[in-house]
Amino acid sequence: MRSLRVRIGILGLTVLAGLAVPVSPAVAEAAPSPTVEEQRLDGAVPREILERSGFDAVPLRFTRALGATRSYAEARKVVAGQGSALWRRAVDRAQGRGPAGGNLSRDDDRPLYWARLGMTREVRSWEPAFGLSDGQRAALLDELERTSRGQTAVRYPAGDRLKRVLVTGFDPFTLDRDIRISNPSGATALALDGTVIRTADGPARVETVVFPVRWQDFTDRTVERALRPYLKKVDLFTTVSQGRVGRFDVERTNGAWRGGFPDNDSIGVTGTVPVADPASQPQWTTTTLPYKAIVDADTGRFPVYDHTAVTEIPAGGTQPVVRADGPTPGSSARAGGGGDYLSNEIAYRATLLRDRLGLHDTLPGGHVHTPVLEFGAGNTSEVTDPDFVRNRLDIIAQVRAILVVAAGA
Repeated sequence: MRSLRVRIGILGLTVLAGLAVPVSPAVAEAAPSPTVEEQRLDGAVPREILERSGFDAVPLRFTRALGATRSYAEARKVVAGQGSALWRRAVDRAQGRGPAGGNLSRDDDRPLYWARLGMTREVRSWEPAFGLSDGQRAALLDELERTSRGQTAVRYPAGDRLKRVLVTGFDPFTLDRDIRISNPSGATALALDGTVIRTADGPARVETVVFPVRWQDFTDRTVERALRPYLKKVDLFTTVSQGRVGRFDVERTNGAWRGGFPDNDSIGVTGTVPVADPASQPQWTTTTLPYKAIVDADTGRFPVYDHTAVTEIPAGGTQPVVRADGPTPGSSARAGGGGDYLSNEIAYRATLLRDRLGLHDTLPGGHVHTPVLEFGAGNTSEVTDPDFVRNRLDIIAQVRAILVVAAGA
C-alpha cells in the first residue's frame, strides 16, 4: 500500500528511539495480528472506496501522528482526537460540508468504515519504543472505536425548546458475500447526525451513533455503555438496521437469542443474549414506538409494516415454532421480529435497558428495519451506480420521515 514507505520510516525512528529508551519485558508485549475484518482492507474494493472519497489519506496521517508520540498518554490523545475527527469528517461529507474528496457520492457510509479499519489495524500492530501492554492497546482501540462512531459526540442543546431523538446505525456486513456492501442504517446515521427535524409536536434534534457488526462487542455491552447516558434525557430513540428487500419493518417484539450467523470477524455465536443480571432477564421485549402511526403515514416509496412474527419454543415444548402474532406466555425466544442476528440484539438490548431504567411507559423506543440496499440491475462489480445511490438516498429520506411521524405522534 502507499503507506509502506512512511511505515518503514516510522519503524526506523522507533528502532532508534528504542536504543535510547529501555523497554520492560513486562510492558512491551507482542502486537497481535490484524483481525479478519481488518485484513479485508487489502482488497481492491476497499482501496477504491477510500481513494474515491479522499479518505485514503486518513490512516496514513494517523500512522504518522501515532508514530510521533513518545508516551502512552500522548498516544491516547492522538487516538481520541483523530477518532473524533474521522467521525466529524464523515458526518460533514454526508451533509454536504467541505470537499467531497472524490467522485463517490456524499451519502456513502463506506469511507468511514474502511478508514476506521485502517486506523484500528495500525493500533493493533503498533509496537512503540516506550512499550504497550495488552491493556493499554485495548484501551486505545476502545477509544478509537467509540470516538469514530459518534458515541462520545452526542450533544443536545439545553432547555426544552427542542425534543431529543437518538438514532443508531450499523457498519456494513456480509462482506465476504459482497465486499462492496454499504449499510443504509449507517448512511442514515451520518446524514441525520446533529440535524433538526420538524414534527407535529415541534422541532426535534437528532443525534446518532454507529455500532460494529461483531458479537464480542455486544457481549462486552457496547450498546448499554453508549446508550445508558442518554435514554433518560431523550424523547424518542430507535435502533436502525438493514432488513428485508423492498420494505421497512417496525419490529414489534425482540428476542433474547443469538442464532449464530457469522459476524464481520467471521465468528458465529449461538445462545441466550448475555446481559447483566441474567436472573431477571426476560425472553422478550417490545417496541414502544408509535408503530400504527408510522405504518399509516405516507413516509416514502417503500411500504412500511408492523412486523409481529417471532420464532419461539412454546412453554413445555422442545421445537421452534413461528408465531405470526408474537410470542405466547412462557415461551423461549429463538428469533425476534428482527431475526436472531445483531439487529435483533441491539433492539433487545436497547429496549431492555429502557425497561430497566423504568422508562417503558414514558419513552417511545424500538427498532426499524430498512430495505436491503440494492445495486442496479446487472452491476456485479462496480462499487456504485445511479440506482444504488438513489436507493440509499430514498432510504435515508424515508427514515427521516419515519422519525418525523414518530417524534410527533
